[in-house]
Amino acid sequence: MASWVQELQFPHLDIPVTIDNIDSILSSVPVLNRDSLYLSNLDDMIGARVFTPTVYFYQSKALKFNHEKTVVQKLKDALRSVLVPYYPLTGRLRETKKGKLEVFFVPDQGALLVEAHSDVSLSDLGDLSVPNPAWMKLIYRFVNEEQYKVIDMPLLIAQVTKFSCGGFSLGLRICHCLCDGLGAMQFLSAWAQTTKNGSLVVNPNPCWDREIFSPRDPPRIEFPHTEFKRIDEGSSLTKSLWETKPVQKCYRISREYQTFLKSLAQSSGQLSCTTFDAMASHVWRSWVQALDVKPIDYELRLTFSVNARAKLKNPPLKDGFYGNALGVACATSTVERLTSDGCLGETARLVHEARLSVSEEYLRSTIDYIDLNRPTRLEFGGKLTITQWTRFSIYESADFGWGRPVYAGPIDLTPTPQVCVFLPEGGEGEPSGAMVLCICLPEFACHRFRELLLSMTHGFKQQLGT
Repeated sequence: MASWVQELQFPHLDIPVTIDNIDSILSSVPVLNRDSLYLSNLDDMIGARVFTPTVYFYQSKALKFNHEKTVVQKLKDALRSVLVPYYPLTGRLRETKKGKLEVFFVPDQGALLVEAHSDVSLSDLGDLSVPNPAWMKLIYRFVNEEQYKVIDMPLLIAQVTKFSCGGFSLGLRICHCLCDGLGAMQFLSAWAQTTKNGSLVVNPNPCWDREIFSPRDPPRIEFPHTEFKRIDEGSSLTKSLWETKPVQKCYRISREYQTFLKSLAQSSGQLSCTTFDAMASHVWRSWVQALDVKPIDYELRLTFSVNARAKLKNPPLKDGFYGNALGVACATSTVERLTSDGCLGETARLVHEARLSVSEEYLRSTIDYIDLNRPTRLEFGGKLTITQWTRFSIYESADFGWGRPVYAGPIDLTPTPQVCVFLPEGGEGEPSGAMVLCICLPEFACHRFRELLLSMTHGFKQQLGT
């Protein structure tokens, strides 16, 4: 049973990190005749006004570079090259009329690359396959930097930290306004391939083309867009997370258990759902029950992003588009229904329907809604947000010539404890199809959540005949 759902542990650390050098990295060809670039309302929705921090670990035994150039120098040279076609990442953001953002350019802006070192080895960090909030020291932040600040910030910030064992980490912060997860993987792959090849490699060629998501005139809001609505918290959910210090918990979910949950969600024969539908439903239900949310008639929201690239036909997106092309799906259900026995299939149906509702028409309505009702802050009322990183080729994209990283992904969820992440399994072995679930919980709910996450294993055991 433990191999089906395994709680993963990480040590509490204080990693000593010394900053050695900070460089502005300009593209090898100057950005000419560019004053500003348009950002769509999908780029500029409130949830995209953040930097997404990720870290990548590389063992010393994987390094096979010619010592005429250091790893840092190779990364710098490749970044200068790749910032020619990806020049928007050298710009900055500013507000225009009605608080809308755009990218602008002035001389000598550039991306930021920070060199650092630590006197400890990678082995001192514990299990590198489990995201640890202590790794935030491997991500560069400015002194006294405001939370969620994106205005006048470098849009790409990289920190290379060398460890005493010879291995190193690459910590990245990319502004979400410039690219969604798939777009970030496209850029990362171009940087990695250029580093590996020694000359510029871009496949596909990057496409800006944000005007394709211009609002309509007149605007047409054709859906309720519950995902964006400001809801005064009328339940105990948000209070229990924000008034205590939540802890980050990680669980390895085997591929077999994911498949079992999917079959269980479809057992009525009336629903054809995906593994994500089933997993999201089980996690949502377990989380709400573990938090003991009251009152039971309160309506909660589950939100998650849906890649809309394949849904766009009029006109279709060009190959190489790396901006935000995401719709925010929203499923709603009362506490009572989410905590009732035997309702996994019903919850999976709600998630399934919410996912399928993100159509081209829904996306156009979203764009118009944001144009007329531009949110100014993140809304957490009665909400859990699930981010699915299992669909990204993050390990393959981050091969700079020294193989797959030992770990690639996010670090610390506790600043936004109502966000949960599904990650592909890391480590040095061959991928098994398992996923890593990262979620935030108050201390009082941790044991109960684990029990609920495991609650379906009895049926799984019976199905296996063990």
